[in-house]
Amino acid sequence: MGNSSSLLTQYDLEHLQNHCNHLYSQREIIALYERFCQLDRAGKGFISADEFMGMPEFAVNPLCQRLLKMLEGLNFKEFIALLSAFSARATNDDKLKFIFKVYDTDGNGKVTSSDMLQVLRDLSGSFLTDEQRKSVLKQALEQAGYTVDSALTLQDFKKVLGKADLTMDVEVPVD
Repeated sequence: MGNSSSLLTQYDLEHLQNHCNHLYSQREIIALYERFCQLDRAGKGFISADEFMGMPEFAVNPLCQRLLKMLEGLNFKEFIALLSAFSARATNDDKLKFIFKVYDTDGNGKVTSSDMLQVLRDLSGSFLTDEQRKSVLKQALEQAGYTVDSALTLQDFKKVLGKADLTMDVEVPVD
C-alpha cells in the first residue's frame, strides 16, 4: 500500500473505510492515498514526521510540534486513522479522543494542568500571558468540577471539553 505504483483494491478501500469508521468516502480515501504517495518520496511505504509536515494543512497548525512527537513513521492505514479525527464527519467524541492524545504529552493516559498549559502556550503564542492562560484553565476546570491539581483521564477530559464546538476539519481534495 505504500508504493505509489500500487493500486488500492476494492477490498483495501472497504477495509480502510471500516478502519476509519466510514469518516471518509472511497473517493476521499483514494485522494488521501495519492497524497500519501506524494509525501512518501522514497516509496518506502511509510512517511516520516517531516514528510507529514509537507502537508500545508498541518504545517501551519499551531500544534504541529505536538503532532510531530506523535508521529514516528506512518503507514497509510495509520495515516488515514490519524486524519480521520480531522474529517468533517468526525464526531465530537472522535475529536476529543484525538485532542486528549495531543494534550497527554507524556502518554500516561492522564492530562495535567501543566500539559494543558503547554498546549495553551502553543495555541495562543504571545496573545495571552501565562497568568491569563492559568486563569482560563482554572476557570474551565472549575466549571467542570475540577481543580488545577486534577489529573484528567479521557472521561474527565470529555467532561471539561465535551460541550465545546470543536472545529478541526481538514478538507480532502478529491479532484
